[in-house]
Amino acid sequence: QVQLEESGGGLVQAGGSLRLSCAISGRTSFSRYTMGWFRQAPGKEREFVAVISWSGDRTDYVDSVKGRFTISRDNTKNTVYLQMNSLRPEDTAIYYCKADQVSVLYFRTGRTGYSGQGTQVTVSS
Repeated sequence: QVQLEESGGGLVQAGGSLRLSCAISGRTSFSRYTMGWFRQAPGKEREFVAVISWSGDRTDYVDSVKGRFTISRDNTKNTVYLQMNSLRPEDTAIYYCKADQVSVLYFRTGRTGYSGQGTQVTVSS
C-alpha cells in the first residue's frame, strides 16, 4: 500500500511563495511513480496542477501556473516538491499530492492512482 503525506501549506500574501512537499511511503518504489499535484478550491472541481515523470525528465503544468510554479522530485528522499511563486488569491485551494504508474499525459486526468489528504494553501489579497 502507498501512503502520501503533504506538507508546506499555509497562509501567504499575494505575490509571496510557498513550497509544498509530498513524501511517499509504504511497500513501493518511489522512482516507479509519476508524481504530481491537484488542487480543489471551495465550490469547484478538483483540477490538475502539475506532473513530473518518474525520471524527472518530463514535466507539465496547467496553463494558469506556468512560469510561476515548478515541480521537482528527489528520488533519494522519496519526495516530490511544488515551488509556488508569485501566488495569487485564485491559487487558494487544498493541494493534493498524487502518485500513479501512468504516463504524464494520462496522469492529468486524475482518474487513477493514490492521493494524499491534502494541504491548505490560502493566498490573501
